[in-house]
Amino acid sequence: MSPLEHAAIKEIGVVRSSLVARKNAPRQGHLGAPNATVEIDPTFASALLGMSAGDWIILITWLHQADREVMHVRPGHDPNRPITGVFATRSPDRPNPIGLHRVQVLSIDGTSLSVGPLEAIDGTPIIDIKPVLKNSADS
Repeated sequence: MSPLEHAAIKEIGVVRSSLVARKNAPRQGHLGAPNATVEIDPTFASALLGMSAGDWIILITWLHQADREVMHVRPGHDPNRPITGVFATRSPDRPNPIGLHRVQVLSIDGTSLSVGPLEAIDGTPIIDIKPVLKNSADS
């Protein structure tokens, strides 16, 4: 039996963004993505303890509009690039559409985080948040 057979991922929050259509979202935050709001479920409010404006974090999202059957893509939708397996790309279309987004916390108001830049579209579920580590001694 696989250890993941009984795994359950909990949505801890949701992205609120001016990006409402996947086709309009840049591929990466640094490619012109706007700032956005991350609304954390109040159940997880205490997990924000120690987070501050100015921190860099990794948002882990569930790319809910992904096509989970895609195994090959042309990176960046560039017809001049070779067909590549999704595990060698940052394509949102993949068997387990987990997104990683390095963003800066701009402000915190209760369970609402203003972050940016963020290329995730409005309604994208947040499944975890991790700090960006400064060095290998950090935990």
